[in-house]
Amino acid sequence: MAKNKKDETRLNYREELNKLKEIGPERLYLLWGPEDYLREQYLQQLKSLCLPEGEDSFSFKRMEGPELDLTELQIAIDAIPFLSQRSLIELREIDINRAKEPERLLEILRDIPDYCTVVFTNNPGFSPDGRLKHVKALRELAHEIKFTQQSDDMLVNWIQRRFRAAGKHISPQAAQRLVFVSGDLMNGLIPEIDKLSAYAKTEEISVEDIDKVAHHLPEAIAFEMTDRIAKREFDKAMQVLDELLADKANEPIAILAAIGGQMRRLYAARLVSDAKRGVSELMDVMQIRQDFIASQLINAARRFSLAQLKRAVTLCAETDYQMKSSGGDAKELLKELLLRIMAGQTDDVGS
Repeated sequence: MAKNKKDETRLNYREELNKLKEIGPERLYLLWGPEDYLREQYLQQLKSLCLPEGEDSFSFKRMEGPELDLTELQIAIDAIPFLSQRSLIELREIDINRAKEPERLLEILRDIPDYCTVVFTNNPGFSPDGRLKHVKALRELAHEIKFTQQSDDMLVNWIQRRFRAAGKHISPQAAQRLVFVSGDLMNGLIPEIDKLSAYAKTEEISVEDIDKVAHHLPEAIAFEMTDRIAKREFDKAMQVLDELLADKANEPIAILAAIGGQMRRLYAARLVSDAKRGVSELMDVMQIRQDFIASQLINAARRFSLAQLKRAVTLCAETDYQMKSSGGDAKELLKELLLRIMAGQTDDVGS
């Protein structure tokens, strides 16, 4: 069996795909992680190698979770493939952390014949609990792949290819802007790419198109608010908040969480900057996955003093407590929070 991939480093998808093509299918796989688009792409490649003639009822079995019928699994594993050299068993959304008969499951998985491939595939919310004895043993048996968000270069290249297929062009800078406002998960970016391709009247997708049409994550909107404050554009910062509050889909507590998270990231970025550390340090501390986003945070943090950011983080925590305990008007509390952060920005409290 291939060595498990248990560390938290970013997955090199192309390397994993080349490895699959070179050595062929293995007997047991555990596929999980947030990047479900790549997970499904990998699964399709695995299926095409195991079942070159396509899926059939003799050589392909799919079992859905959360529980697993071990007798059914054993029968499927023991079945000799018909009109195919291999058989493939897809176990989708099986919660191995809560296996009812873990020892029996391990016994079955230890004895998978060479002609059979068994694949556990789980959606982004799943994570194997390595503290459990049977999970640890299963991970040692399996070729485990955690599908993580991809690097800047890979993601930008992929976005550019998707736009080219739609007859459009996007610059690396505009592609980074799309990732910043809409997130770095491919399945989330696909509808935004389709939307922008339909919207843009010219071949070139601009940053203005993205800002006008693409879905903005709360974190991106919170960044825009704090960036306006840093530039002392207080009226524009309040305008962004008013637009958020006007949308009934946005709960004040969720908006507060986004603002609080952004202020904590800026505070960490200022600490990293003051300590003469680089972008990689901030990415490690705050679990930021894209280099250019970490760079933007450091640049934005330098417009605040450390004392201002520390005060803003404290104000966010106080507002959170007030929202959850006082029964006050949540929208007014949010507006008051922004005004108090702005007041701190106008003070000369150090560099």
